[in-house]
Amino acid sequence: MEQFVNWLSGIIWSPALIYLCLGVGLFYSLATRFLQVRHMKDIIPLMFKGGKSDAGISSFQALTLALSGRVGTGNIAGVATAIAYGGPGAVFWMWAIAFLGAGSAFVEAALGQVYKVKQNGQFRGGPAYYIEKGLKMKWYAVLFAVVTVIATGVLLPGVQANSIALSVENAFHIPPAITGVVLALCLGIIIFGGVKRIARVAEFVVPFMALGYIIVALLITILNISELPGVLKLIFSSAFGADAAFGGILGAAISWGVKRGIYSNEAGQGTAPHAAAAAEVSHPAKQGIVQAFSVYVDTLFVCSATAFMILITGMYNVTPEGGKTIVKNLADVEPGPGYTQAAVESVLPGFGAPFVAIALLFFAFTTIMAYYYMAETNLAYINKKVRRVWSEYILRVAILGMVFFGCVKTAGLAWTLGDIGVGSMAWLNIIAILLLTKPALKVLKDYEAQLKDGKDPVFDPVKLGIKDADFWEHEYSQPVEEEKTG
Repeated sequence: MEQFVNWLSGIIWSPALIYLCLGVGLFYSLATRFLQVRHMKDIIPLMFKGGKSDAGISSFQALTLALSGRVGTGNIAGVATAIAYGGPGAVFWMWAIAFLGAGSAFVEAALGQVYKVKQNGQFRGGPAYYIEKGLKMKWYAVLFAVVTVIATGVLLPGVQANSIALSVENAFHIPPAITGVVLALCLGIIIFGGVKRIARVAEFVVPFMALGYIIVALLITILNISELPGVLKLIFSSAFGADAAFGGILGAAISWGVKRGIYSNEAGQGTAPHAAAAAEVSHPAKQGIVQAFSVYVDTLFVCSATAFMILITGMYNVTPEGGKTIVKNLADVEPGPGYTQAAVESVLPGFGAPFVAIALLFFAFTTIMAYYYMAETNLAYINKKVRRVWSEYILRVAILGMVFFGCVKTAGLAWTLGDIGVGSMAWLNIIAILLLTKPALKVLKDYEAQLKDGKDPVFDPVKLGIKDADFWEHEYSQPVEEEKTG
């Protein structure tokens, strides 16, 4: 079983997907004239402008819901594994894919908004919806929906739960089985409350947990500030094979940096458009820009915080897959949250292990919530003609079961299953957004033209020649309510 899983992961995560992700990110960055830089000044106003409705959530809630999916175990355990298998240079490639991926994140989020629908009184959208409406390929849309239900409902939750269980056991000596039961109970209370409850929890938890984590990372960096220039030099020299120790693993640095970068920031993966589509905004580009910023928050802030803590304290090992150990600073510590715990512990004894365990608990738990929302959205797409309530209960039971199972299974298997889920979605979504480049760029051009005229942009698909944007064409009204509630 494990051999087959490793083989399948190797096929999906071949060099083709690595370079496709980098290439698509570069293409959209150029095609949008680096909107991730040009529109940086618009982020804060857009984040807090707009309101909620009976069908949708606020732009800020959509951001935190997307961030709850992005900021997870990849930011702590994922960074550690990237360094363990790809060396310090992998951190640079995580930064690179985040910067370029912001362009892809804009495109997929904007498309999620363009082709969203109001279904059972809630906004629904995402790749399955824009594949069917924009590409007229129903079979492809159903394929994406099925893959996403399996990936986010079965394969990915186990990675998050496994990291929580490992860090809690390391910090508090609580058996993984007990952690699994408690996690499943807490998750059940939230997901049975629907998307509004998920959004409310994310809105409250995500900003505080990310800020607290970054503050601790800054403290550790300041206490070791003399090491910072050397760490930065090591990251950049290792990223291009110029460092003597890591020169032979340049390919591993790129591969693991991009792989773990995509796992963490999710740009192009097709997950964030689900949350983006739920936002109540007057123009799709507004939420696209907000979602592009969330990639920065995830990687340039939170992942960097982890990387600096690990590298500046020297609490890491580097052993390329199938190769000899290059760095051995930690004994008997499996790549993952243990590296980060050791890093904090080395500077703040008695604080590191519990702090990282609690941070990871919040990071990973909110990610599991977001996974459920994505799985539910794609199940709703599959069931849009006939609502099969029983299938929703099966999904809830399945994700709760996988959370428990993830706590008690091995970390290696958990990560490999997660990689299969992420990679499968990425292949399907990236091909789809490339085919939908024309309407996505029309959306950005229209938004910028209205801004230039001094208007608060409002989307009109008919004027732009974009077909099948049914909600915007038939149901959307001028944002009077948005102004009242914003």
